[in-house]
Amino acid sequence: MIRNGYSSNRQQMVDAHIIARGIKDRRVINAMLEVPRHLFLDEAFWPQAHDDNPLPIGEKQTISQPYIVALMTEALELKGTERVLEIGTGSGYQTAILSKLAEQVYSIERIPGLAKRSRKIFDTLKYTNIVITINDGTLGWREHGPYDGIIVTAAAPRPPKALLDQLARGGRLVIPVGDETLQDLMVYIREDDDQFREENRGGCRFVKLIGDQGWKE
Repeated sequence: MIRNGYSSNRQQMVDAHIIARGIKDRRVINAMLEVPRHLFLDEAFWPQAHDDNPLPIGEKQTISQPYIVALMTEALELKGTERVLEIGTGSGYQTAILSKLAEQVYSIERIPGLAKRSRKIFDTLKYTNIVITINDGTLGWREHGPYDGIIVTAAAPRPPKALLDQLARGGRLVIPVGDETLQDLMVYIREDDDQFREENRGGCRFVKLIGDQGWKE
């Protein structure tokens, strides 16, 4: 049986690293209080799960620090009725947070082992509004679009055109954009068929987004 403890640790994490650093969306805060972050890590990392640091999840990938998860999620401005696409399932933690805030979450992972592990955790926790596929996330998932929100948990040299094309009008794409070492967290808001407004939410550092419209492997 999976232990779903650490509630006091989550409270401390939210107080010190989420609210204290300026996250105001109460729905995001509540989701991060509810989702058991430690379960998305190997048990050896459970004591560190609520520190504000990225941690390894295998396959040369990481789980993002809690503040970055909150910052990216808040930037989507979700109300609860949205269809959201996530690029990079990874540990599944960001996906789980989204599942608490949107009506339906579609997530693309390119590494089969990570996708399988995440699916098992979602099923155990009974998160039923998440669909995962294994594919090139830079191409999106046109079948289920257009999306009210798209979140990319890896860094791209530029926003993939396929993802911009799959945004609904008024939809928001949240993505780290930059070179291989440093990026800016960018938000692209679709205002018309071919008009996008950009917002820069500050510097960040992510692993590379591998794919046809990202970095080559």
